[in-house]
Amino acid sequence: MKLFKCTHCGQLLYFENIRCEQCSYPLGFLGYARQLVPLVPAGGASYRVYNDGPQTYRYCANHDHGACNWLVPEGCGSPYCEACALNRTVPDLSVPGHLARWRTIEIAKHRLVYTLLRMGLPPAPKTQDPVRGLAFDFLADEPGGARVLTGHAAGLVTLNIAEADDLEREKARTLMGEPYRTLLGHFRHEIGHYYWDQLVAGTGELAGFRALFGDERADYAAALRRHYNQGAPAGWTERFISAYATMHPWEDWAETWAHYLHILDTLETAYAFGLRVRPGLAEPNDGLKADIRVDPYHLENFDALIGLWLPLSFAVNSLNRSMGHADLYPFVIPPAVMEKLRFIHGVCFRARLGEVHSTADATPAGAAGSRS
Repeated sequence: MKLFKCTHCGQLLYFENIRCEQCSYPLGFLGYARQLVPLVPAGGASYRVYNDGPQTYRYCANHDHGACNWLVPEGCGSPYCEACALNRTVPDLSVPGHLARWRTIEIAKHRLVYTLLRMGLPPAPKTQDPVRGLAFDFLADEPGGARVLTGHAAGLVTLNIAEADDLEREKARTLMGEPYRTLLGHFRHEIGHYYWDQLVAGTGELAGFRALFGDERADYAAALRRHYNQGAPAGWTERFISAYATMHPWEDWAETWAHYLHILDTLETAYAFGLRVRPGLAEPNDGLKADIRVDPYHLENFDALIGLWLPLSFAVNSLNRSMGHADLYPFVIPPAVMEKLRFIHGVCFRARLGEVHSTADATPAGAAGSRS
């Protein structure tokens, strides 16, 4: 995530801020410009951007619930911003606790959409494109009913809102034996399934995918049963980023895709802060030094990207340990996973440049991604 600054008073801002703490101007996020801007009332529910011309805006309709700070241009046909237009179902806000959980979910989802905008891969809502569009269902378990599983099916991402409760999520993480489980991580994983359908299925990228991740035509239901009955195979850490990635090629892609987004977003934050990693005991050739002077979203060279990430992740893990916390990035990237990340990096850049071409060979991802 980049840093934002109030253009009225110069105060540094967080992405989620709705008011400048220094000058008290209301703030709104312009999705198309990827800027958090101070606002001047323009009558009624309308605003103008401070010192930026006559164009007027209004807040996304979900601002009324304290769930969004994004802006919509006046005259736009939708009451929702680019991020909230992707919602198909939100929780019943009359139920105690649902509003707080939904607000937490929206923070993570808006950060995801910001990343997709920065990648040059903005998703269309299903209301505009029923076939290739994206939609979210945020659902709660019903008393006596079947448990809501987080997952993806044909462009519809379902998220159990219990994941927004820190205690419930930590219990699930411990039960599943996972080193890392966050709302943002869930979003990044599930959106990976969506982009497999968009960028790999039925394109010239499919052969490269199968060479690295395996044949996605393997029976998914059987793979799911095998994974939960037998666990990850011996030696999996040499070829996969997580135990869950071993379950099926679709899950391997989604897990690796999520880590690619972890890397991009964290490196952008480091770039925004002008971070340099220079451990005093490091030798010149041991790969632990980095001067993050380039926006990672513009870095087409994968080796240069990962050359910044490895020193940074070592540094932030060390900082976390100094505070008595677990590693911020509790993963080791083996060479086989590095090649999978390289492939995803290439797919994303080729898609951005319009170089992904359709073929007849395709197996849609279907209901991949359902998780306990």
